[in-house]
Amino acid sequence: MKNRPVLIGIGSLQQKGSFDELDEALILMEKVTLSAIQDSENPSIVDYIDEVQVPKGDWAYRDPGKWIAEKHGFSHAQTSVNKIGVLQQNLINSACAKIINGDIRASLIVGGEARYKKIQALKEGLEFEEIQLTVNPDHYVKAKQDLYIPEEIEALGMMAVGYYAIIESAMRYKHQRTLQEHENFLGSYYERFSEIAQQNPHAWNQKVFTAEEIKTPSEKNQRIAYPYNKLHNSSWNVNQASALILCSEELADKLNVPTSKRVYPLVSSETNHMIAVAQRPHLTRPAGLYLATDFLLESAGSHQIKPSIFELYSCFPVAVQLFAEALNLPDATDKTITGGMPFAGGPLNNYMLHATAQMLESIRNKPSEIGLITGVSGLMTKQALAIWGKEPLMDFQSKDVTSEASRIDIPVAMSANNDGEGTVLGCTTLFEHNEAVKSIFYVEDSQRERKVLTSTDKDIVKNLGEQEWVGKKICFKNNQVY
Repeated sequence: MKNRPVLIGIGSLQQKGSFDELDEALILMEKVTLSAIQDSENPSIVDYIDEVQVPKGDWAYRDPGKWIAEKHGFSHAQTSVNKIGVLQQNLINSACAKIINGDIRASLIVGGEARYKKIQALKEGLEFEEIQLTVNPDHYVKAKQDLYIPEEIEALGMMAVGYYAIIESAMRYKHQRTLQEHENFLGSYYERFSEIAQQNPHAWNQKVFTAEEIKTPSEKNQRIAYPYNKLHNSSWNVNQASALILCSEELADKLNVPTSKRVYPLVSSETNHMIAVAQRPHLTRPAGLYLATDFLLESAGSHQIKPSIFELYSCFPVAVQLFAEALNLPDATDKTITGGMPFAGGPLNNYMLHATAQMLESIRNKPSEIGLITGVSGLMTKQALAIWGKEPLMDFQSKDVTSEASRIDIPVAMSANNDGEGTVLGCTTLFEHNEAVKSIFYVEDSQRERKVLTSTDKDIVKNLGEQEWVGKKICFKNNQVY
């Protein structure tokens, strides 16, 4: 394959400590960039880095990539900031495509978060000020549509946990588990993640949590949106960063990059079809996910490539379950090598790169491994998958299935009726300080149109945590369930 893309440099960093011992995100990104350059074992790679791609994080820098590039000898590189809503795997896919086409020689993809430093500033009564970067990047990349519709924002706000909890309730109903059975299932599911994190030296939290601890609300494990507690949620108050350097195999040969450093992207897929959760035809079976998964597995299977290790995106448990079902993974198969986002750490818009870096290190250390990693953007809105291997077992293939997915998953119309009847498709109760605040219902009416309903009735809110409401016929007035 001409211009075969290959990974040659990895940088990964995690920091803990007091405020003065911690770096802000820009410096974290700089440090992992230098680590990735050093990791390639040829510092001349900087002469060939033609682009720097950065996933936007919880920071205000306009163009961190340009600051790093100008400081370290590759100021010629084009820079992009990819806003929240853009799949992190998309950065890798686009870099590979440009390398194959001869548009660039090498790509640096780098991201980082420093929310832990911000938290320490608050705890220590100090002021946190970022370095000011006011020059725009060469390119801004952003999602084409909004994640939410107004009815959802009014009921649920913009925090992801409520939306995923509603999808989780639909998954529970699909598998015909009682509420207690599903709570037990989620506890056991993430207990295993916690055990894996305990063995991962790069994990943010290496304490092992039992299923009982995970499923039971407490002062330290507060319930947020039923059935989710804090330990079901991604942990994003971390100081973590990662960097990847990809180039062509020809350039790797020219620079005498050791073969021990090389890991090959084999096949990837993604879907960027965007539908608000309330308008999805099937809450637990996104067409794009299955199209992307089918392409990935069929392409790999035609070359007798079978993944042996997995890192399924784990912002919330239902994301892992949806990927596992699409991939048809056995229950006994570990779904993570890092410990997942609640325990390994979930650096906002950089986790997939961070997890990819750890997976590639794992493949380097055990060349027989074939790694499969998945990613999500939004509210299980977009999905991506990728397979990596130590050897170029196939020519790199990639497919965006958005067009096909958009023809299958057509948004369901929202109802204008404020009064009526319908069937519950998914539901959750939002909590504050372990106290139930209100319940949210996604409903389909007799016209097969959708409604987002709420209730603050204490009896209804209480009952939602005791009995299954998904599949139930309900009545509503003024958009309130009664």
